[in-house]
Amino acid sequence: MAGDNEHTVPLHTDELLRVLERTLEIENELLRTYVIASERIQDNEELRVRLQNFAEGNAKRTRQLIDEINHIKGQL
Repeated sequence: MAGDNEHTVPLHTDELLRVLERTLEIENELLRTYVIASERIQDNEELRVRLQNFAEGNAKRTRQLIDEINHIKGQL
């Protein structure tokens, strides 16, 4: 259960970096997918805009992940 720290195993820095780097890959793939899909939609402007908004959200998370990864690596 989330928040139940009694049985939580600590996440070491190298493991955290792997998690964040994998998440970054996923966010980048989603970003590309949303952009490509939005560019191909011709008959549904509302959906096209929503997909562009999804892509913008992924771009923001991508930047945040890169910053966090760089911050952690800078502390090593």
